[in-house]
Amino acid sequence: MTRLTATDFDPEVLKLFDGYVHGRLSRRDFLARAGRYAVGGATAATLLAQLSPSFAAPLVAPADARLKTSYQEFPSPQGYGKVRGYLAMPANAKGKLPLILVVHENRGLNPHIEDIARRLALEGFIAYAPDALFPLGGYPGDEDKARALFPKLDQVKTRADFVAAWHALAGLAQGTGKVGVVGFCYGGGIANYLATQIPELAAAVPFYGAQPAAADVARIRAPLMIHDAGKDERILAGWPAYEAALQANKVNYQHFVYAGAEHGFNNDTTPRYDEAAAKLAWGRTVAFFKEKLS
Repeated sequence: MTRLTATDFDPEVLKLFDGYVHGRLSRRDFLARAGRYAVGGATAATLLAQLSPSFAAPLVAPADARLKTSYQEFPSPQGYGKVRGYLAMPANAKGKLPLILVVHENRGLNPHIEDIARRLALEGFIAYAPDALFPLGGYPGDEDKARALFPKLDQVKTRADFVAAWHALAGLAQGTGKVGVVGFCYGGGIANYLATQIPELAAAVPFYGAQPAAADVARIRAPLMIHDAGKDERILAGWPAYEAALQANKVNYQHFVYAGAEHGFNNDTTPRYDEAAAKLAWGRTVAFFKEKLS
């Protein structure tokens, strides 16, 4: 079957889907409004199914013998009490390794984010991907159910869980103590947030994430590599104020905008995936982490 891409969908359908993914539209509203763009015997439900993730072919297999993976829990006294996540590292590492906290989108720790952690482990990092939905029973195995659970989280506690996860990684015996963070969509916003909260953060890479308040930027000490999509009007609208604050506070940052790419372009489980943009952004990200966490 030919893989669908963003160009196979009317731009208005993509906007509606973005609204649905981020909670601005209900499933019912998406189906009602997307139906007018369904052609050739397709239905709005068909469009939603086509745009939704497919986890059938991870880039790095869960049982890859080059890696050691497990689920690990760490205390989070200021958050929900405990954070649980997926830990991936090279199976035959020699010496201590740099570490990366991986923050998911607004559906919790799904198979795609576990795959991202494994990709980083193959690059020589220890990667830990917490599941923000753990206090609510964990990622439920269904994207719609996960999306419905997410607004039920207390974000003050959830953010504290990610801070606790970072500190747990910093103290991990197998690690060097140098910890970076990469996040996608919701996780990109968390990466930006952690940069304002943890002076010792070694590097942050937000992919199309919400920017922090300008007043908080003065607290950023970590170098940033920021990836945004050229068609992501919602996120790009916040960039001028963020850039001004970064420059005013002399923060070390790089900002890349990928022309023609949609929000979520790095996620290779959906049609919004942009292979060229994703490969370029990923290569830049890995090189950045190897430089800053060395």
